[in-house]
Amino acid sequence: MEAVRVRGLTVASAERALLRGVDLDVPEGGLPGARTALVGASGSGKSLTAAAVLGRGLPGLRVTGSVRVGGAEVLGVPPQRRPAASRASSVGQDPSRALHPLVAVGAQVASPLRAQGLSRRAARSEALDLLAAVGLAGGRAVADARPGELSGGQRQRACLALALARPGPLVVADEPTTALDVVTQTGVVELLRERTGGPGQPALLFITHDLAVAAQLCQRVVVAAEGRVVETAVCSHLLAGPSSAAGRSLVTATRRAASALPPRTPAGVTP
Repeated sequence: MEAVRVRGLTVASAERALLRGVDLDVPEGGLPGARTALVGASGSGKSLTAAAVLGRGLPGLRVTGSVRVGGAEVLGVPPQRRPAASRASSVGQDPSRALHPLVAVGAQVASPLRAQGLSRRAARSEALDLLAAVGLAGGRAVADARPGELSGGQRQRACLALALARPGPLVVADEPTTALDVVTQTGVVELLRERTGGPGQPALLFITHDLAVAAQLCQRVVVAAEGRVVETAVCSHLLAGPSSAAGRSLVTATRRAASALPPRTPAGVTP
């Protein structure tokens, strides 16, 4: 079964089509491809696809096609009106959009746990465990902090904990590492690998323009260009031999970026 199944998704403004018949599948956790990357250059339609899956409003745009999350049709249905089993969680590049600035981080993570029927004490305990699991050491001090008292990397990890606290078949991560330093980016990627895609875990739709990051995390990659899906492949196959012009451009850019890095100095050797 697919965590998300998109068929013929078209989004158009009065002037032009922005998405043109997008088809996309992400299998449920535990199945091959349960961590799938949607990659492409800016303007390729990645974030519009994510918005449709998440049920975000697209004012002024005409949306047609089918989006099924957890087996239920959700296109045009606001998240609050969807069955709980068909609500995708999200992690974006801007934590300020997901976190309430005046509410302690621990209380925000505990809120969806309370909605699942946990007592206040049990939800607090589970929230602390989740914050620790995403690398936010510090226990109650971090949980009692407001978002503005945390660093950008800490806020991004708190957003990941919040997404994992919400039950659902899918996590949509839309450019979650773009604004982070390399060390923090690596930590977020490792956390997504550990907490998504496995048996009993939510599947992951990872949206990025960075093919190198996608290859670190995902088994499968979908390439978008000009509002269409132009290639779908196992990550290693795409890197070895892309079949689309957009795929070739992404692979070439990734190789150029890698070749620009300075060579590693063996341990114990002074350059």
